[in-house]
Amino acid sequence: MKSITIKGSERESVGKVATKALRNAGLVPCVLYGGNQAVHFQAEVIAFKNLVYTPNAHTVVIELGTGKSFNAILQDIQVHPVSDKILHIDFFQIFDDKEITMEVPVKITGNSKGVLAGGELRVNNRKLKVRALPKNLPDFVEADITPLDMGNKLYVTKVPTPNFKILAPDNTVICQVKISRAAMKAAQEAAKAAKAPAKKKK
Repeated sequence: MKSITIKGSERESVGKVATKALRNAGLVPCVLYGGNQAVHFQAEVIAFKNLVYTPNAHTVVIELGTGKSFNAILQDIQVHPVSDKILHIDFFQIFDDKEITMEVPVKITGNSKGVLAGGELRVNNRKLKVRALPKNLPDFVEADITPLDMGNKLYVTKVPTPNFKILAPDNTVICQVKISRAAMKAAQEAAKAAKAPAKKKK
């Protein structure tokens, strides 16, 4: 999985007044959990652009400018309900020898026979939770829809999961090819035509 580097600095004060002052200065207060003790730090808003405002999943390298560096994943984010301004971010520290759980996007590939025949592709799950060692975390779960005919569904058990596990029940549907109204109408008309008695020639 691709990684993004966030450069920040440790926070000396974590009170409400200090936190408000940080936000007014264009900084985001953050906390890193998962280690021996929580690490409070701050970083500029722009540092999170490629992490937050993207459909892609990334791991994070947090550099605090004092020689301290941590590998982590984004755990939780708080945004202002009106302005969408980032108010606070929680990170979770990851270690090379410990599996972690993370949500990754689903990438649809291939050309479905059912879609080519007029069916409608419906994606039921655009993201899935996976569990793996950090080095084995996938950028996405690949869902090949090539074999799907009209009315078929693609279950999580049918996608390749090398070195990671999808945390979802076996009957979870990633996507399906629904019969479109146009295709259904054409089938109904064809059925009617087949049942209609042939006209006698004069």
